[in-house]
Amino acid sequence: MERTATVIEVTDKAATKIRQLAEKQGAEPVLRVRVVAGGCSGFSYELAFDTPTESDHVVPAADGVRVLVDQKSAPIVEGSTLEFNDALLGGGLKMLNPRAVHECACGESFSI
Repeated sequence: MERTATVIEVTDKAATKIRQLAEKQGAEPVLRVRVVAGGCSGFSYELAFDTPTESDHVVPAADGVRVLVDQKSAPIVEGSTLEFNDALLGGGLKMLNPRAVHECACGESFSI
């Protein structure tokens, strides 16, 4: 049974991009956001299309998109916003995490 949650916010622009990427890959528009140990600042985000599990937080977004957050990642990303930036440098899907106290120069990892 899926649990609907608002652990994170997903902007409409991010939801549209997730749907476009899913269609291009032939996947369902269900994106998993996971925090993993690593990177130069301690943690990094891992984004991948996936299937929900019973323990996931399921965040509904625009355009029929759903974002999954696992139990371990939820406290770290709580209050964050997943957005899409179409800049040539540093663009793409990006998590804006108010709990991150430091981000590395490349923007790929963070610490809390």
